[in-house]
Amino acid sequence: MPRPGQARQRLRRRAPRPRVAPALDHRPADAEDAPDLAPPRTAWPVLRRQGRVAESLGVTEPPSRKVDTEPTSPFLRACHGLPADRTPVWLLRQAGRYMPEYRALREQHSMLDVIRTPELAAQVTLMPVDAFGVDAAIVFSDILPPLVGMGLELDFVQGDGPKIGNPLSSPRDVDLLGTPPAEETMSGTLGAIALVRRELESRAIPVIGFAGAPFTLASYAIEGGTSKDFSKTKAFMLSEPAAWRRLLTKLATVQADYLLAQAQAGAQALQVFDSWAGRALGREDYLRYVAPVNRELYAAIATAGVPVINFSLGVSAYLAEAAGCGGDVVGLDWQLPLDEACTLLGDERPVQGNLDPASLLAPWRELQARADDVLERAAGRPGHIFNVGHGVVPQTSVDNVRRLVEHVRERTST
Repeated sequence: MPRPGQARQRLRRRAPRPRVAPALDHRPADAEDAPDLAPPRTAWPVLRRQGRVAESLGVTEPPSRKVDTEPTSPFLRACHGLPADRTPVWLLRQAGRYMPEYRALREQHSMLDVIRTPELAAQVTLMPVDAFGVDAAIVFSDILPPLVGMGLELDFVQGDGPKIGNPLSSPRDVDLLGTPPAEETMSGTLGAIALVRRELESRAIPVIGFAGAPFTLASYAIEGGTSKDFSKTKAFMLSEPAAWRRLLTKLATVQADYLLAQAQAGAQALQVFDSWAGRALGREDYLRYVAPVNRELYAAIATAGVPVINFSLGVSAYLAEAAGCGGDVVGLDWQLPLDEACTLLGDERPVQGNLDPASLLAPWRELQARADDVLERAAGRPGHIFNVGHGVVPQTSVDNVRRLVEHVRERTST
C-alpha cells in the first residue's frame, strides 16, 4: 500500500480470476467482424448478478432496483422529466482539490488509498453535500481502477496524471485481458456507495455511481495515459478492427457489470463518462467504431432500474447520435448553448448542464450572469439539472461554488 505523500502510486496486474462478468460477445478471438462493426447477432444477456454485491458488502436486503417513478428528490424528478419545486444542482468533480478539507485528507492518504477505502471515499463524497447543500452526491472514485482487474498496471504520477505501465499494442494483448466481476475488484467504491446511501437516506439526497465509456478507457489502455492526438488509439482502431471490437466489448462488459453493481450497492442514478471520443473522432468514425458498443452498454445498464446519464464531452458535431446511444438524461458540455442542444435532442429528453467550469474562476457578477444565461436557456423545463459542462478545476474558489449553488436554488424556487 502506498505511503502517505508518496508521489507514485501503482496498482499492478493481478493474477487471472476464474470468475468473470457475463460477456456480450462469445465469438472466438479470431472471428472477423462485419465491415461496419455492427453489433453481434445475439443481444447482450441481462447481467444477473445473483446478489453477489449484497453478499460481499454484508447487506442482507440490498436497495430495491424497482424504478421510482414518483421520487421526492428534485434531482431524481428532473431525471424522469417531472416538475420539481426548483432546479436541482450538483457539480462534476464537486469533491476535489479546490476544497481545503479534501486537501487536508489527501495530505494523509494517497488518492488510491481513498478510492480503495470505503470510509475515506464516503467521507470525501459527503464533503460537498455538507459544505454546499448540493442535490446529489456522486461517489468519489475514478474511471480507471477497473482496468487493473482486467490486467493493466495503473500509476498515478503526481503532476503527470494517470499512466498505464503495460499499454496494449497487439490483438494478443486484448485477448489476455480479463473480465472479473466488480465486487472482486472495486469493493472499495461499492462499499462507499452503501455507506453514503445509508447516511443520506433520511435527507433525500441521491447517490450517483459512475464509470467510463469504452472508447475513453480504450484510449488510456492503448496510449498509456492521456493523449493530444490519440494517434495510437486510432491506428489500432483502423488497422485491427476485429481486435478493436473485442477490446470495446470486454471494456463494455466490465463497465456494465460495475455499473449494475453500483446500483445494487445503493446508487440511485448512474453516469457514463465518455471524455475522449468527441475529441478524437469525427461523426462517421464514431458511428462505425464506437456507437454500436455504446448502444449495447446502455441497453445492459437500463436493467438497473435507476436513471442513467449519458455524458459525452466534445460531441457537439454529433450530439444527437451520441445521445441516441442510450441513457435517460443527456449530460451537456459547455460548447453548445443549452437551448440549441435541447432543440437537437427534443423537448422531452432531460438534460444536465452546462455552465463552462471556467466561469467559476470569474468574479461573482460574471459567474452569476453566466449561470442565469444557462437557466434562461433551460426556460424552466422540468427535465433540467444544473451542472457544469466538465469538472470543477482545482483553482476554483470555494466561495464561488457556495454562492453558485445558493443562487441556482433561490432563483429557481417556486
